[in-house]
Parts: sequence; C-alpha cells; structure tokens
Amino acid sequence: METQAQPDDPDITKAETLTGTDKLKFTPVEVPEPGVKPNRKGIGKLRWGIATLLFFGVLINYIDRSSIAVAEGHIRDDFGLSAAEMGVVLSSFGWSYVLMQIPAGLLLDKIGIKWVFRVATIMWSLSCFLTAIISGTGLLILARIVLGIAEAPIFPGAMKMTGYWFPRSERGTATAVFDSGQRLSNVIGFPLVAVAVVSFGWRGAFVAMGLLSLAYVIVFFWKYRDPKESYRKGLMKQTELTYIREGGAQDEDAPRPNPLSNLGYILKQRKVWGMSIGLGCAGYTQWMLLTWLPGYLQSEMGMNIMSSGIFTALPWLIAVAVEFIFPGWLLDHLMRIGKSGTFVRKTFIIVGMLIAMTVMGAAFTDNVAWALFWITLGTCGITISFCVTNSLPALIAPEGGVGATGSVMNTVNNLIGTSAPIVTGFVVDITGGFNGAFIICGILLGIGIFFYTVVLGPIVQIPTAEERKAAELAAASE
Repeated sequence: METQAQPDDPDITKAETLTGTDKLKFTPVEVPEPGVKPNRKGIGKLRWGIATLLFFGVLINYIDRSSIAVAEGHIRDDFGLSAAEMGVVLSSFGWSYVLMQIPAGLLLDKIGIKWVFRVATIMWSLSCFLTAIISGTGLLILARIVLGIAEAPIFPGAMKMTGYWFPRSERGTATAVFDSGQRLSNVIGFPLVAVAVVSFGWRGAFVAMGLLSLAYVIVFFWKYRDPKESYRKGLMKQTELTYIREGGAQDEDAPRPNPLSNLGYILKQRKVWGMSIGLGCAGYTQWMLLTWLPGYLQSEMGMNIMSSGIFTALPWLIAVAVEFIFPGWLLDHLMRIGKSGTFVRKTFIIVGMLIAMTVMGAAFTDNVAWALFWITLGTCGITISFCVTNSLPALIAPEGGVGATGSVMNTVNNLIGTSAPIVTGFVVDITGGFNGAFIICGILLGIGIFFYTVVLGPIVQIPTAEERKAAELAAASE
C-alpha cells in the first residue's frame, strides 16, 4: 500500500511504501484529498492520551525547575548566602540544561523516546529529593546541575513524540497541549510551591515536588509506548496507527543515523538555523518577562509583592487560552480543509511575532493598565510563535533526526534567551528604568521575523544525507 503525494503539494516531500516485510498488517484508511475534512470517527484516541501524558510531564518539569525561586529566601537564610552566591545557585540549572540539549537530542534519535524519558524522569525526581536533604551550597549546586541534565530531553523529546504520534493536520493542537504545560506552570506552579513552603518548610516543599515527579515516573513507565508497540500490545486501534502514519507521522522504526554525522548534517541546513534563531529572538522576550516582569511591576508600577505575583501570572493565563484557539484548533482546521502547511504555519508565526512586538508599548506608558495590556498582548504573540515553531522540528527534520533538530533549536533558543535577564539588568542600571529593555525586545522580534521569512524558507522535510546524495547522482547521470 502506498500513499501518493500530490505533485503540486509543496508540504509533502516523500511517498511512503509499506511492504510485505513489515511485521504489522495495515488496513487502508481513507486519506482525504485536499479540501475535504477527514472522517476521524472510530479511528481511536490513544494519541490524545499520549499528548495529555506529555502535558503533565512538561508541567511538572517546569514546576520542579522554578520551585527554587519561591524558596530562595528561606534557602539563603539557612545557608547564609549572599545575593550573588544565590544567583550562582539559581543559574546552575541552566549550565547543564543548555550544554545537554544536543547530547539529549542525539540520545533520543539513537535510543528512542521511551528509555531516554524513563531515565530522565527518574533523575529529575532524585534531584528534588537530593535538594531536600543537602547540607551545603556545593551539594545544592550539584542537585541543580543534575536537574538540568535530567530535564534537557523534555522539549526535544516532546517534539519527537508529536512527530511519531500525530498526523501533520493535528500537530498544531498537539503542540499546544504540551507547550501549554510550561505556560500554566507560571500560573499554578508558584502558588502550589508557595503553599508547600509555608506548610512544610522549603525542604518539605522539595520532598513534595519529588513525590509528584515520582508519581509521574510511575505513570510514564506504565502508559508510554511508541505507536507500533502500542498497537502490538493491543493498546491502539489499527485504524489509528494507519491514520497517523498516512497523515505524515514519522516512523519510529526508520533506520537511525549515526548521531554525530547526522548532527553535522543538520547543522549545515539553512532551515534549521532560520527556525532556531527566529525562535531565539522570541525566546529573548519570553525570558525577559519571566525573570523581570515582577520587578518591573514593583519598581515602576508601585505594586506590592502579592499584586505583582498575580499580575505576572495573568498574561500567561490568557496566553494559554489564545494558544489552544489559534495555533491549536484554527491552524489544524486550516490544514484539514487543504490550506498549504507552509503558508498557514509561517503566517501564524509572523503574525505572532508582529503581535509580540506590541510589548514595546510598555516603554511608552506610565499607566499600569495600559502597560499590562501591551505586555499581555505581546505575551500572546510570543506564545503563538512559540507553539507553531515547536511543531517544526518534527516537520522539517530528516528521517530519524527530530531529536537532534529539536535540540539544536532549543540550544540556540536558550542561549539567546538566557542573555535577556543579564542585558535587562544592565539596561535598568544604566538608564534607571525598563523602557530600553522593552525596546530591545521589539528590535529582536523584528530580527526574528527576518530569520523566519527569509532564512527558514518552505516548511518541508529535509532529505537525509543519503537521499540527497542519491538525488545528486541521479541528476548527474541524466
């Protein structure tokens, strides 16, 4: 059985043939022509259970990494740390997290999602328990470094998982589901950790985080299998497996390339750099808001700590709703009625970046209501661009290379993003306010639009190195 690509469809680059050598027997599922809404009744919904599992993984992951910020004052008092020393502790997570992005992606491509995630979830649970029992600053830093290593695979793995489990026409909603976990962590994570710190002390709070993570470990071991394994074990309908495969999902049984040579090949691809730097320019603004928005509301808008906490969460809460409506449901709807994937996805990304640029409006007002309006609007724009971009590695990566492609993107994004707190701090010290910081965000978002539009190009799958060589030899022989 073969799925034929339409000759004039730029978003489908390969026809996939299922031969008699496959261990599985496939029953054909109607693949609708462009412009026809697919009939998904009776296909099965296991893929959405996997998306929900991934959502909770991202949510717990982000609560774990941010919980130290809530307990920061108590930890400083217990260990007698200065603000500078505590800054080193707070940043230590990022050291290993960024350094391990690419190795994590290579492991995901070589070993697979199931075992990399199993080991990673165990490690991040142990890191929480270790933090609860440490007795010195050095061990505290070590626990944070372990947490950074353990959590490095989460986003490259999430991108690879959606590539396995979802047809191209459902990637928008699937990505919105897992991406919303990091945004909701800003809304519910801080209050939950704060309650735990007040109720049990900071060490007890980390024990609670460890238990929460351990519960996720058990559920992940119990529930997660790759699509074909799920089918073989009777967990998944045959029609659902065929539906996602014929809809453009990547094959988890595809030959796994040599990790280092594949990484070198991916690093040479213009599309990867356009996507990665474009996201990094959006990531700069996201990091700036995550780290400095409470301080801005307190120092320039005169809010107290409680009010600044509430109004810091508000933009992200609204952004989650926007994420499910626009880059989630609407994007997938447009794909299902036959719109070009490249046109739809790039339109959402660019419109999102343009909306995000409105964050500069906060630089030109002293009114707290207007400042929050512009910040909330900008946050929604960033969320739209982030959500769509997080679906791209599974769409453009060469077969077997989603993990490496996603990890390159995440590395570049975090390298650019983590500069935002430092740059913002210098700008505030030099100018005495945040106006310049918001303007810098707008400029970088404009640069990001250039990389998304000019450098990224069409959103099509990059051929593998072997496919490219074969095509070049065939062209040379003609």
